[in-house]
Amino acid sequence: MRLTQQTSYSIRVLLYCQANKGGTSRIRDIAATYGISELHLFKIMHVLVEAGFIETIRGRNGGIRLAKPADEITVGAVVRATESNFFLTDCFDTTNRDCPLVDSCGVNRVLAEALKAFFAVLDSYTIADVSSDRNQLRGLLEIGGGEGLHPMLAASMTPNA
Repeated sequence: MRLTQQTSYSIRVLLYCQANKGGTSRIRDIAATYGISELHLFKIMHVLVEAGFIETIRGRNGGIRLAKPADEITVGAVVRATESNFFLTDCFDTTNRDCPLVDSCGVNRVLAEALKAFFAVLDSYTIADVSSDRNQLRGLLEIGGGEGLHPMLAASMTPNA
């Protein structure tokens, strides 16, 4: 199973907003940070707003921010909101089953159990959990002028004496 780019970028947007906690984040800055187009990011924002993860703030100092605390947004909820289906095989698609073994084969049962376990793990982690080192994230994402810069990045930027 491979998650889509939309899911990856959605999680990255949420991490960015969590790192910028207390402030609003601008689409332009997020797009530049991750090297994606603003148009593509606006499509992702629509999904995140509809799912209740992000809220938009209008006005001069507007932007986006988390709509609820990061410890209330599970990674599993984000994946469910951003992926179109979880058909691991054709057996999962009840409208297009073409295998004559579907009702007697145990593979779909095993895969369903695996999918359930996959989501159990994702549901056990929140955006707060996966962004626990906020200062490091701020530095890596260059939020706030690079304050809290990761030590490896800071060392690489220090001129040799």
